[in-house]
Amino acid sequence: MTFRARVRVPLVWCGLLVWCAVATSASAQSRAGLRPNVVLIITDDMGWADLGSYGATDVRTPHIDKLARDGVRFTDFYANAVLCTPTRAGLITGRYQQRYGIEAALPSEGASGGENGLTATGFSLPQLLKSNGYATGLVGKWHLGYKAQHSPGAHGFDYFFGLKSGYHDYYTHTGRDGKPDLWENDRQVTRTGYSTDLITEQSVRFIQQHADKSFFLDVAYNAPHWPFQPPDQPSVARDSARFLTAADSATSTRADYVAMVERVDRGVGELMRTLDSLGIADNTIVIFTNDNGGEWLSNSGPLFHRKWTVWEGGIRVPTIVRWTGRIPAGRVSSQVGITMDLTASVLEATGTVVPAAARLEGINLFPIVEGRTPQVERTLFWRTSVGQRTQKAVRRGDWKLVVDGTHVFVYNMRLDVGERADLTQSQPEIARSLRQLIAQWERDVDGEASSGRR
Repeated sequence: MTFRARVRVPLVWCGLLVWCAVATSASAQSRAGLRPNVVLIITDDMGWADLGSYGATDVRTPHIDKLARDGVRFTDFYANAVLCTPTRAGLITGRYQQRYGIEAALPSEGASGGENGLTATGFSLPQLLKSNGYATGLVGKWHLGYKAQHSPGAHGFDYFFGLKSGYHDYYTHTGRDGKPDLWENDRQVTRTGYSTDLITEQSVRFIQQHADKSFFLDVAYNAPHWPFQPPDQPSVARDSARFLTAADSATSTRADYVAMVERVDRGVGELMRTLDSLGIADNTIVIFTNDNGGEWLSNSGPLFHRKWTVWEGGIRVPTIVRWTGRIPAGRVSSQVGITMDLTASVLEATGTVVPAAARLEGINLFPIVEGRTPQVERTLFWRTSVGQRTQKAVRRGDWKLVVDGTHVFVYNMRLDVGERADLTQSQPEIARSLRQLIAQWERDVDGEASSGRR
């Protein structure tokens, strides 16, 4: 009896262990067969060097820095534009925003031009993902139009919560004119709380509600865009959606800005904990990027200049991608990339069929950062007009040409990231060839915009 009892107990446990192993294997195989979720986090007006992983010493961003340790950090990644609206148009369409006649930030609703926006084509990033069975959500900043035909829903987002304008008061959720600017889908809503925290809370809720299916979530923090209102200080939020400069009395401070960035980082931490707690972190691509260069309180060193310009400080942005099991941890990539590459990369990674009519202009970066294919040379273009002063730029390989008003500059980006050593005099052939490329690109995008063929 004793012998039998001793034999049966191990057999029972062995059976349980075998069953657990089979169940675990089946579960792992099931997860492996799932299409990846995507959480794309985009901040607003953050400086190049405002993250610990990009050299910040006065900003604590442990959660975003962990993403960099767990994935790939890009050193040569660019925004599609120097301002909010055009970069977001590039992300949604996967194409140069100039093809849609969008090159400036859209004005507020009711202002001259406020009726304009990005018209849906049926080929947007969220629409294609939705057609592929993905649940699609945008939480945060839209800034691509107020009308129904320009709304997030028209472009394929199942759910939207956030602001439609370019900026608003972080506490009252009103614009500079005092009009409310907080929406849930196409309905204005009232919420109490700091905008960054509200965006985090709604993003967490969306993930929780869609954890059992494939989802795409665009988390578009409006921070650290002005007004420079730090969290937990509603009584001293004195600028009320107004842009303060260093010359203003009682102006904002670097400490205010740092607090705003750190609150975003805390939100990113909450998003990552949610993915972990639901057991879907390993099957979720997490992308962190920014829409353009930072404002005067930001730190873009060693890059030159800031937002509104085609100099590196206005267009080069911190970008990190984590895809567990696919992208080696701790990788640093000098592959040149741009916002619309994220569009192409996400669509490819999710197995989404892209019609030829979509005519994407970005490339899939994942095979490169996974180490399966070598880096590729890129030719990228930018253009903006500030007042009546036009700026243009092209980067081809290591060479960059900047046209700033009537002045032309040539730089080697691999040797001179700060754009200090103008090589126009010694490299006239490069200057001529790059300027010809810009002229050809302008004829192409402007011709399409004017003809309306899209």
